[in-house]
Amino acid sequence: MYQRIVESVLDHRLPPGTRLTEDKLSSLFGVSRTRIKPILVRLANEKIVTLTHNRGASVSNPSRQESIEVFETRRLIEPVLLKRFMERAQAEDIAYLSNNISHDRQAQEQGDRHRAIGLTGEFHLYIASHAQHDTLNRLMHELVTRTCLILMAWGSKDKVLRKEHAACGCQEHRQLLDAIRLRDVKIAQELMVAHLHTIESQLNFSPVTENEFEIEQLLQD
Repeated sequence: MYQRIVESVLDHRLPPGTRLTEDKLSSLFGVSRTRIKPILVRLANEKIVTLTHNRGASVSNPSRQESIEVFETRRLIEPVLLKRFMERAQAEDIAYLSNNISHDRQAQEQGDRHRAIGLTGEFHLYIASHAQHDTLNRLMHELVTRTCLILMAWGSKDKVLRKEHAACGCQEHRQLLDAIRLRDVKIAQELMVAHLHTIESQLNFSPVTENEFEIEQLLQD
C-alpha cells in the first residue's frame, strides 16, 4: 500500500490535494482501516501526506518555502552521493543509467509522460541507492517523491507539455552520464547542481485552483 501510493506520486498520477480517506483506501486495497492508519502516518512523517484534524489525510501540497528547501537540500546531498557512486560504479551501473536515458527518451517520443517522469526520478534514485550511504539514500527517496509533488503543484504546465522541454532532462542526464564515464567528479557535480537549478527555475509559484480527484481512478495501473 505504501509503495503503491509513493509510486503513484512519483509518476504524477496522484496530485497534491487528493483526499485519501481511510474508507476508500480500505476498500481499494481490500484491508481493514486499522492497516491503513500506520501507512498514512508513515507517509505523513515523510511529508508526502498531510493529516488534518476532522478532515483526514490528503496528498501534501508543498508550499513555496518547502519547495525551495527541497531543492536546496538536493543540491547539498546529491553531489556527495554522486561522488560516492562514481568511486564505486561498475560497467553494469553505467549501462543501467544509459538504458534509463534511452527508455526515458522513448517514453517521451511515445507521449507516455507518466512513464518518462518515473524514469527521470529513477535515474537520480539509482545513483543514490548505489552510493553506499544508507542515511542519504533514505533521505533522497523522500526528497525525490516530494520533488514530484512540487512539480505537480508548481510546475509550469505549458512547459511540461512541450516535447522539446521534456527532452531537456534526457539531454542533461546524458551529459551527466558522460562525465560519470570519464570519472570527472568535479564536472559531474557541477552538472548535477546545474540540472537541479534548471528544474527549480521552471517552477511557477502563482496561485492555482485546487481540483478534486477520485482516489480510485488515480491509483489505477
